[in-house]
Amino acid sequence: MVPNRVARTTKIGTSSSFNSEVVPSSVARTTKVGTSSSQEAVGGGEADGAALVGALAHALRRHGVPVAVRSTVACAEAVAALGLASRDDLYWAGRATLVHRPEDIGAWDAAFAAVLDDTVTWAAPSPASSTALLVDEDDAGEAPSSEAGSEPEGDVTVLRHSAQEDLRHADLAACSAEERAELHRAITRLRVGVVTRRSRRRRPRRSGRELDLRATVTAALATGGEPLQLHHQGPSARPRRLVLLVDISGSMEPYARALVRFAHAAVASRGAGRVEAFTLGTRLTRITRSLSTRDPDLALDRAAAEVADWSGGTRLGDALGQFADRWGVRGLARGAVVVVLSDGWDRGDPEAVAEAMGRLHRVAHHIVWVNPLKAAPGYQPLARGMAAALPYVDTFVPGHSLAALEDLAATVATLGDAPSTRSPPRRRAA
Repeated sequence: MVPNRVARTTKIGTSSSFNSEVVPSSVARTTKVGTSSSQEAVGGGEADGAALVGALAHALRRHGVPVAVRSTVACAEAVAALGLASRDDLYWAGRATLVHRPEDIGAWDAAFAAVLDDTVTWAAPSPASSTALLVDEDDAGEAPSSEAGSEPEGDVTVLRHSAQEDLRHADLAACSAEERAELHRAITRLRVGVVTRRSRRRRPRRSGRELDLRATVTAALATGGEPLQLHHQGPSARPRRLVLLVDISGSMEPYARALVRFAHAAVASRGAGRVEAFTLGTRLTRITRSLSTRDPDLALDRAAAEVADWSGGTRLGDALGQFADRWGVRGLARGAVVVVLSDGWDRGDPEAVAEAMGRLHRVAHHIVWVNPLKAAPGYQPLARGMAAALPYVDTFVPGHSLAALEDLAATVATLGDAPSTRSPPRRRAA
């Protein structure tokens, strides 16, 4: 249901408050045809509608009102649907499609009069109206219940404002506890698209260059052995595994819970088995089973109980090496899209990070590194772990905000079909 305050705004635009004082006299004139009253027809009835719309848009631009091409096309479609039967229909069709701000109504009235009457006659200004800004703080997107005296009275233009829209680009480390909780709920609703790859299995196709001999011969049996219809086939698509490695060390504390919630959103939207999630700290912990439940809060509690080194130290090279030894090279990362979510700070040997990333680089289809610090102005990957891993990274993106995680979800979904044309980077001689 549309909230009352939004519906009120719509009524303002179409109510009788726009009377004959607003509409130019040249538009408001009426004449009687037969026994019924009708609005004055636009001259001749044979005017070119497209040319007339173009003239109206040009005249409106001369009055300082920007008119987009899509607005002109919408006006032409409206005029084509209504016809040029009356000046009133033409006036409101153009005003509804070419005018987008209340302060431009006077310019539209003058442009309309200039085109149709060849004289510029400024109409009476639109009645002054107040503007009320209503902030919708309900995270579910529903308008809060109206209380007595809370609704603006009179001709008031109501503008709705979503607090969540402002938080989309806010850094998680700079948010308050309430804002962070709202962003966590928004991250939970994210959906990560299915990453696919071409399979060796074949599936029927309506056309193509590859002939399905079995289906063609089977169909020919019904026509006396004559292959009257050729059947085709082509490669099918299979889901490509997605592996998420989330850094939950002390330096990632402002972002760790949000990134684990992102991992839960990926597991929940695609199902366990297609998505694997691990945490990186002083050790490696697999949390895929803990994130398999649909309840995000319960999933986070289970993951936190299973991870023993939450907000502890960072031995990124050892954790990545353990993943490569036990899970990655043996098949979990082979042909998969591997996403590492970490700031790159490491207390261990950076050579261990480079060695583990090199091994993953050779077996994974694509490696994405998500660093929340990358969004900072003037950021340089100077941390030893980050500098050691970067030569083996295919895509390097920020992950500090809700908008960045939305972009990550969209980016990951496009990496499955793209062929990997990279070549292994050369290791520097010791």
